[in-house]
Amino acid sequence: MFKKILIANRGEIAIRIMRTCRELGIATVAVYSEVDRTAQHVRYADEAYLLGPAPATESYLVMEKIIEAAKKSQAQAIHPGYGFLAENPEFASLVNDSGLIFIGPEPETIRLLGDKMAARAAMIRAGVPIVPGMKQAITSVAEAQKIAEEIGYPILLKAAAGGGGKGMRIVHRPDEMAQLFKMASSEAKSAFGDDRIYIEKYLEKPRHVEIQIIADQHGHVVHLGERECSIQRRHQKVIEESPSPIVDPEMRQRMGETAVKAARAANYTNAGTVEFLVDQNKNFYFLEVNTRLQVEHPVTEMVTGIDLAKEQIRIAAGEPLSFSQQDVQWRGAAIECRIYAEDSENNFLPSIGKIQSYREPQGIGVRVDSGLAKGDSVSMYYDPLISKLITWGRDRHEAIQRMKRALDEYVISGVQTVIPFHKQVMIHPDFVTGNLSTHFIDENKNLLCDLNDVSEADLEAMAILSCLIDYQSKKRVNRIASAPNLSIWKYETRRRRLFGV
Repeated sequence: MFKKILIANRGEIAIRIMRTCRELGIATVAVYSEVDRTAQHVRYADEAYLLGPAPATESYLVMEKIIEAAKKSQAQAIHPGYGFLAENPEFASLVNDSGLIFIGPEPETIRLLGDKMAARAAMIRAGVPIVPGMKQAITSVAEAQKIAEEIGYPILLKAAAGGGGKGMRIVHRPDEMAQLFKMASSEAKSAFGDDRIYIEKYLEKPRHVEIQIIADQHGHVVHLGERECSIQRRHQKVIEESPSPIVDPEMRQRMGETAVKAARAANYTNAGTVEFLVDQNKNFYFLEVNTRLQVEHPVTEMVTGIDLAKEQIRIAAGEPLSFSQQDVQWRGAAIECRIYAEDSENNFLPSIGKIQSYREPQGIGVRVDSGLAKGDSVSMYYDPLISKLITWGRDRHEAIQRMKRALDEYVISGVQTVIPFHKQVMIHPDFVTGNLSTHFIDENKNLLCDLNDVSEADLEAMAILSCLIDYQSKKRVNRIASAPNLSIWKYETRRRRLFGV
């Protein structure tokens, strides 16, 4: 087993990995940028090394600096967390070539599954169901229109080299194709340095359901059940849960076996996630594989009791999985709300600033994975994720009730957060009954995001109260002004000191 690991990340995911390392008796090394000099993950680590200026391109994305920090600290392995370099095959190769161990899949596997076209081809060969569409990238708008006519509108234009909604456009009619193709291609080039685009059939109101897999270097591949991740904004998840309300034991077994088949087709080792789209008839189709730990991995940990980061480290050290498929048991239900510093009323725009007060919820069935505290700042340079709030219950109803209680207890001031948005989701009838799709937020935007809507009656009451306060204030000033031997300026100064205004 390793004696020291460098975590090539920041914020809550860095701390989450360090906690597991501490349980295993492994020393931890943090890396940080200049604006993260006093960050929580730097304080939590056993030692820390400066990478450079705030922009990620000058710090967290500079591979050579991270390798240099690992060598200098005498770390034996590097855990990438998620984001930044976690799914970069060149970084994984550089780590291995430097005599260190990359805690994740082999570079060839990351490269194969990172190319969406190559991944689709591998899944087709393995007999994994995929969304109807192309096997190669589009070469022209005319070809795109021909394919779209064959599979039927609407279709989805997708970037071959990446995900996260970038380089993705829905085309409903032939006359939209030329413009949207150009936009998707340009965005893909900007985001991934690769402008290849391919076509998939667009599924109406699909659900996003993914399977957690984990595989060791001894040929063992196990699935840990599903996560429902249908509530998304801009194609990025904001609420996840396990189990999915739509998945029964028979469907879980079929999806799990399919995910294991997909992992074997890519010679997969370590932790990963096979993502599927599920249509209204519960048919599921391969979407992609995320070759890293997911943000939403805690809900799987809560229902299975398995520490995924711990298994990742053991596997990277050459140890076999500590459990078999038959050992995996699912107990209760877990929900995760991502607590972002964002303004949900303003299209989830990041809210930058200093956190003035911060108090996390506690109590039975509540877990908070956080990376910020009072006095820390949400920086414009990085993802505005403050924490992940997870609740567990003996069933889905109890998990929801605990989430509502935890959201009420959570205090964050100084920046806007999505906590009010999450509260609205937790009481929405469709969420409560599990009637979800990836269009959930778009279809309920007015209800979920107009959080400060004030009724006419409340406006009238506030106007009356404002007039009453103004009247009483003027009456008091007039009384003081008419009093003999009392300066109104002296009185005002005393009043301000007394009330701290």
